[in-house]
Amino acid sequence: MNLIADLLFFAAALALGYAAMLAAARLPFFPLRELVVAGPLQEVTPTQVEYAAGSAVAGNFFTVNLDAVRAAFEKLPWVRKAEVRRRWPNGLELAIEEHVAAARWRQADAPKEAPLGGGAEARLVNREGEVFAAASNAALPLFVGPEGTAPLILARYHELQPLLESFGRRPQTLALSPRQAWQVKLDDGVLLDLGRDQAKSRINDRLQRFAAAYRQASERLRARADVIDLRYPNGFAMRLARAGEGKR
Repeated sequence: MNLIADLLFFAAALALGYAAMLAAARLPFFPLRELVVAGPLQEVTPTQVEYAAGSAVAGNFFTVNLDAVRAAFEKLPWVRKAEVRRRWPNGLELAIEEHVAAARWRQADAPKEAPLGGGAEARLVNREGEVFAAASNAALPLFVGPEGTAPLILARYHELQPLLESFGRRPQTLALSPRQAWQVKLDDGVLLDLGRDQAKSRINDRLQRFAAAYRQASERLRARADVIDLRYPNGFAMRLARAGEGKR
Protein backbone atom coordinates (compact mmCIF):
# COMPACT_ATOMS: atom_id res chain seq x y z
CA MET A 1 0.00 0.00 0.00
CA ASN A 2 2.86 2.38 0.84
CA LEU A 3 4.52 1.63 -2.51
CA ILE A 4 1.30 2.27 -4.40
CA ALA A 5 0.78 5.51 -2.51
CA ASP A 6 4.31 6.66 -3.31
CA LEU A 7 3.82 5.89 -6.98
CA LEU A 8 0.54 7.78 -7.09
CA PHE A 9 2.13 10.73 -5.30
CA PHE A 10 5.05 10.73 -7.74
CA ALA A 11 2.70 10.58 -10.78
CA ALA A 12 0.61 13.43 -9.36
CA ALA A 13 3.74 15.51 -8.82
CA LEU A 14 4.85 14.94 -12.42
CA ALA A 15 1.42 15.87 -13.75
CA LEU A 16 1.34 18.98 -11.57
CA GLY A 17 4.83 19.99 -12.72
CA TYR A 18 3.93 19.47 -16.36
CA ALA A 19 0.74 21.49 -15.98
CA ALA A 20 2.66 24.26 -14.24
CA MET A 21 5.22 24.31 -17.04
CA LEU A 22 2.49 24.58 -19.68
CA ALA A 23 0.77 27.33 -17.74
CA ALA A 24 4.03 29.25 -17.41
CA ALA A 25 4.73 28.89 -21.12
CA ARG A 26 1.33 30.42 -21.92
CA LEU A 27 1.87 33.42 -19.71
CA PRO A 28 2.66 36.70 -21.53
CA PHE A 29 6.25 36.55 -20.31
CA PHE A 30 7.75 35.17 -23.57
CA PRO A 31 6.10 37.09 -26.43
CA LEU A 32 7.56 36.89 -29.91
CA ARG A 33 8.85 40.32 -30.86
CA GLU A 34 11.08 39.81 -33.91
CA LEU A 35 11.57 37.71 -37.02
CA VAL A 36 15.15 37.57 -38.27
CA VAL A 37 15.61 36.66 -41.94
CA ALA A 38 18.94 34.96 -42.54
CA GLY A 39 20.55 36.13 -45.78
CA PRO A 40 19.35 38.47 -48.55
CA LEU A 41 16.27 37.69 -50.65
CA GLN A 42 16.11 38.31 -54.39
CA GLU A 43 12.49 37.54 -55.29
CA VAL A 44 10.58 37.31 -52.00
CA THR A 45 9.57 40.78 -50.85
CA PRO A 46 9.44 42.09 -47.24
CA THR A 47 5.70 42.55 -47.70
CA GLN A 48 5.27 38.85 -48.46
CA VAL A 49 7.38 37.89 -45.44
CA GLU A 50 5.30 40.14 -43.18
CA TYR A 51 2.06 38.72 -44.57
CA ALA A 52 3.11 35.10 -44.08
CA ALA A 53 4.39 35.81 -40.58
CA GLY A 54 1.22 37.65 -39.61
CA SER A 55 -1.00 34.80 -40.79
CA ALA A 56 0.96 31.92 -39.25
CA VAL A 57 2.86 33.11 -36.18
CA ALA A 58 0.72 32.59 -33.09
CA GLY A 59 1.53 31.98 -29.44
CA ASN A 60 4.73 32.80 -27.62
CA PHE A 61 8.33 31.65 -27.78
CA PHE A 62 7.46 28.18 -26.42
CA THR A 63 4.05 27.53 -27.97
CA VAL A 64 4.52 28.78 -31.54
CA ASN A 65 4.01 26.01 -34.11
CA LEU A 66 7.20 26.03 -36.16
CA ASP A 67 5.84 23.55 -38.72
CA ALA A 68 2.83 25.77 -39.40
CA VAL A 69 5.05 28.82 -39.78
CA ARG A 70 7.38 26.99 -42.15
CA ALA A 71 4.44 25.76 -44.25
CA ALA A 72 3.09 29.32 -44.51
CA PHE A 73 6.37 30.62 -45.89
CA GLU A 74 6.72 27.72 -48.34
CA LYS A 75 3.39 28.73 -49.89
CA LEU A 76 4.93 32.00 -51.11
CA PRO A 77 5.51 31.95 -54.90
CA TRP A 78 9.32 32.11 -54.98
CA VAL A 79 10.06 30.04 -51.86
CA ARG A 80 11.47 26.57 -52.55
CA LYS A 81 12.26 25.65 -48.93
CA ALA A 82 11.98 27.43 -45.60
CA GLU A 83 13.48 26.71 -42.19
CA VAL A 84 12.25 28.30 -38.97
CA ARG A 85 14.04 28.19 -35.63
CA ARG A 86 13.45 29.76 -32.24
CA ARG A 87 15.83 32.61 -31.44
CA TRP A 88 16.20 33.19 -27.71
CA PRO A 89 14.67 34.98 -25.94
CA ASN A 90 11.83 36.44 -28.02
CA GLY A 91 12.28 35.82 -31.71
CA LEU A 92 12.27 33.48 -34.67
CA GLU A 93 14.96 32.97 -37.28
CA LEU A 94 13.86 32.35 -40.86
CA ALA A 95 16.05 30.88 -43.62
CA ILE A 96 14.58 30.84 -47.13
CA GLU A 97 15.87 29.03 -50.20
CA GLU A 98 14.43 30.74 -53.25
CA HIS A 99 13.67 29.23 -56.62
CA VAL A 100 16.13 30.21 -59.35
CA ALA A 101 14.17 30.24 -62.60
CA ALA A 102 15.75 28.48 -65.57
CA ALA A 103 12.81 28.55 -68.01
CA ARG A 104 9.12 29.11 -68.49
CA TRP A 105 6.88 26.06 -68.57
CA ARG A 106 3.91 25.07 -70.68
CA GLN A 107 2.37 21.64 -70.39
CA ALA A 108 1.62 19.74 -73.59
CA ASP A 109 -1.49 17.63 -73.11
CA ALA A 110 -2.55 17.20 -76.74
CA PRO A 111 -1.74 13.84 -78.40
CA LYS A 112 -0.33 15.69 -81.42
CA GLU A 113 3.18 17.10 -81.72
CA ALA A 114 3.69 19.92 -79.24
CA PRO A 115 3.43 23.32 -80.98
CA LEU A 116 6.05 25.91 -80.26
CA GLY A 117 5.31 29.39 -79.11
CA GLY A 118 6.06 32.11 -76.61
CA GLY A 119 4.09 34.32 -74.31
CA ALA A 120 3.96 34.94 -70.60
CA GLU A 121 3.59 31.79 -68.56
CA ALA A 122 2.37 31.46 -64.99
CA ARG A 123 4.56 28.40 -64.39
CA LEU A 124 8.35 28.32 -64.29
CA VAL A 125 11.06 25.67 -64.09
CA ASN A 126 13.87 26.10 -61.56
CA ARG A 127 17.47 24.92 -61.86
CA GLU A 128 16.53 21.59 -60.23
CA GLY A 129 13.91 20.88 -62.88
CA GLU A 130 10.98 21.58 -60.55
CA VAL A 131 7.90 23.37 -61.84
CA PHE A 132 6.54 26.18 -59.66
CA ALA A 133 4.03 28.99 -60.04
CA ALA A 134 5.37 32.55 -60.07
CA ALA A 135 5.48 35.67 -62.22
CA SER A 136 8.70 36.75 -63.88
CA ASN A 137 9.72 39.43 -66.35
CA ALA A 138 13.08 37.81 -67.09
CA ALA A 139 13.96 36.73 -70.62
CA LEU A 140 13.75 32.97 -70.13
CA PRO A 141 13.49 30.12 -72.64
CA LEU A 142 10.21 28.24 -72.88
CA PHE A 143 9.95 24.52 -72.13
CA VAL A 144 6.97 22.60 -73.52
CA GLY A 145 6.29 19.01 -72.56
CA PRO A 146 4.04 16.49 -70.83
CA GLU A 147 3.58 16.76 -67.10
CA GLY A 148 6.59 15.46 -65.18
CA THR A 149 9.12 15.89 -68.01
CA ALA A 150 10.57 19.24 -66.93
CA PRO A 151 13.77 17.65 -65.49
CA LEU A 152 14.32 15.74 -68.74
CA ILE A 153 13.82 18.87 -70.84
CA LEU A 154 16.16 20.88 -68.62
CA ALA A 155 18.88 18.25 -68.99
CA ARG A 156 18.44 18.23 -72.78
CA TYR A 157 18.56 22.03 -72.83
CA HIS A 158 21.97 22.00 -71.12
CA GLU A 159 23.19 19.49 -73.70
CA LEU A 160 21.96 21.43 -76.72
CA GLN A 161 22.84 24.95 -75.60
CA PRO A 162 26.64 24.75 -76.20
CA LEU A 163 26.09 23.02 -79.57
CA LEU A 164 23.79 25.80 -80.74
CA GLU A 165 26.05 28.53 -79.41
CA SER A 166 28.88 27.07 -81.51
CA PHE A 167 27.23 28.65 -84.59
CA GLY A 168 25.89 31.74 -82.86
CA ARG A 169 22.36 30.68 -81.98
CA ARG A 170 20.46 30.32 -78.72
CA PRO A 171 17.51 28.01 -77.95
CA GLN A 172 14.37 30.05 -77.38
CA THR A 173 11.89 27.17 -77.06
CA LEU A 174 12.53 23.50 -76.41
CA ALA A 175 9.59 21.14 -76.80
CA LEU A 176 9.11 17.45 -76.13
CA SER A 177 5.98 15.90 -77.60
CA PRO A 178 3.99 13.07 -75.97
CA ARG A 179 5.58 10.84 -78.63
CA GLN A 180 9.07 11.76 -77.33
CA ALA A 181 9.96 13.87 -80.37
CA TRP A 182 12.06 17.01 -79.85
CA GLN A 183 11.82 20.44 -81.44
CA VAL A 184 13.92 23.55 -80.87
CA LYS A 185 12.98 27.07 -81.85
CA LEU A 186 16.04 29.32 -82.12
CA ASP A 187 16.33 32.97 -81.22
CA ASP A 188 16.19 33.92 -84.92
CA GLY A 189 12.86 32.09 -85.39
CA VAL A 190 14.22 29.00 -87.14
CA LEU A 191 12.60 25.73 -86.08
CA LEU A 192 14.82 22.65 -85.71
CA ASP A 193 12.91 19.38 -85.96
CA LEU A 194 15.15 16.95 -84.05
CA GLY A 195 12.81 13.98 -83.91
CA ARG A 196 13.38 11.13 -81.50
CA ASP A 197 16.59 10.06 -79.83
CA GLN A 198 17.69 6.74 -81.35
CA ALA A 199 20.51 4.38 -80.51
CA LYS A 200 22.02 4.58 -84.01
CA SER A 201 21.24 8.24 -84.55
CA ARG A 202 21.61 10.34 -81.43
CA ILE A 203 20.17 13.84 -81.44
CA ASN A 204 23.43 15.36 -80.22
CA ASP A 205 25.37 13.68 -83.03
CA ARG A 206 22.94 14.94 -85.65
CA LEU A 207 23.09 18.45 -84.22
CA GLN A 208 26.87 18.42 -84.24
CA ARG A 209 26.91 17.50 -87.93
CA PHE A 210 24.38 20.22 -88.60
CA ALA A 211 26.43 22.83 -86.72
CA ALA A 212 29.50 21.97 -88.80
CA ALA A 213 27.64 22.38 -92.12
CA TYR A 214 25.05 25.06 -91.33
CA ARG A 215 27.07 28.15 -92.21
CA GLN A 216 28.25 26.70 -95.50
CA ALA A 217 24.75 25.54 -96.43
CA SER A 218 23.23 28.94 -95.59
CA GLU A 219 25.83 30.77 -97.69
CA ARG A 220 25.29 28.49 -100.70
CA LEU A 221 21.52 28.78 -100.56
CA ARG A 222 21.60 32.55 -99.91
CA ALA A 223 18.23 32.37 -98.22
CA ARG A 224 17.00 32.12 -94.69
CA ALA A 225 15.72 28.74 -93.58
CA ASP A 226 12.32 28.54 -91.95
CA VAL A 227 12.35 24.90 -90.76
CA ILE A 228 15.34 22.56 -90.61
CA ASP A 229 14.63 18.84 -90.44
CA LEU A 230 17.39 16.98 -88.57
CA ARG A 231 15.69 13.60 -88.38
CA TYR A 232 17.90 12.14 -91.11
CA PRO A 233 20.85 10.04 -89.90
CA ASN A 234 23.29 11.38 -92.54
CA GLY A 235 22.05 14.86 -93.41
CA PHE A 236 19.35 17.46 -92.95
CA ALA A 237 16.64 19.19 -94.97
CA MET A 238 16.03 22.93 -95.03
CA ARG A 239 12.71 24.55 -95.88
CA LEU A 240 13.46 28.05 -97.06
CA ALA A 241 11.40 31.01 -95.98
CA ARG A 242 11.00 32.19 -99.58
CA ALA A 243 10.33 28.83 -101.20
CA GLY A 244 7.93 26.14 -100.09
CA GLU A 245 10.16 23.27 -101.17
CA GLY A 246 12.67 21.54 -98.93
CA LYS A 247 16.27 21.19 -100.13
CA ARG A 248 18.76 18.61 -98.96
